Amino acid sequence: MADHFQLRLLDSRMLAPAVRHMVFERVDGQPLVFQPGQFLQVHFHYDDGTATKRSYSIATTGDGSSPGASVTVGRIEIAVSYVDGGAATKLLGELPVGGVIDASGPYGRFCLQEADTHPRYLLLATGTGVTPYRAMLPQIEKLLAQGGRDVVLLYGARNEGELLYGEEFEAFASTHPGFAFHACLSREARVLPRPTDRYGYVQNVLTELAPHAERDIAYLCGNPNMVDAAFNTLKEFGLPVPQIRREKYVSSR
Repeated sequence: MADHFQLRLLDSRMLAPAVRHMVFERVDGQPLVFQPGQFLQVHFHYDDGTATKRSYSIATTGDGSSPGASVTVGRIEIAVSYVDGGAATKLLGELPVGGVIDASGPYGRFCLQEADTHPRYLLLATGTGVTPYRAMLPQIEKLLAQGGRDVVLLYGARNEGELLYGEEFEAFASTHPGFAFHACLSREARVLPRPTDRYGYVQNVLTELAPHAERDIAYLCGNPNMVDAAFNTLKEFGLPVPQIRREKYVSSR
């Protein structure tokens, strides 16, 4: 059940030119209990007093619980995209360390499920849509340890500077043979390209993996155009809709 609480800012840093990583704690001293893949809502008012809210996926990596189980964390991390003229951008961009905001959550069902038995997970993301997968890493580690599973993350960005948490995913891939991370760069290659890099849009690189209904379950998170295009591609390869989970990120002013 979703809870309402206040969050105090502990730390803030730029992840990319237009994305800020923010770390909070609950003002009431209570931990946050959530399932990796869920999101919080930040509540505030426009200048005219109208109430509004924005949703942010939780990026915190908790313990290595099994898929479908909740984790308990004291630090609550999110990634916030800059939206030109956006009210939430102003609120969060100007929030000082120690500043307080109103929030509620957790919400959402974009989570790994214990009942999933497919041997390969296809995780697709663009932009801040990669944050749920960061939170899922401990669960992915546990999945891989059970054997008979592979996880592939295709992460789309225009250039190297926009690969949020890219170093963390690469480090995880280097120590977990069943996990593959492919940076899909649509505008500019890296200064030092990796053998695992791909060029073009995520939904186009997806076809290289030859998705198959008996093998794959897919998670799509990020830009609605990518999510829709990848969804259609997966259906063309024969994946039934219940094996395709989607979370669209729409920027609001």
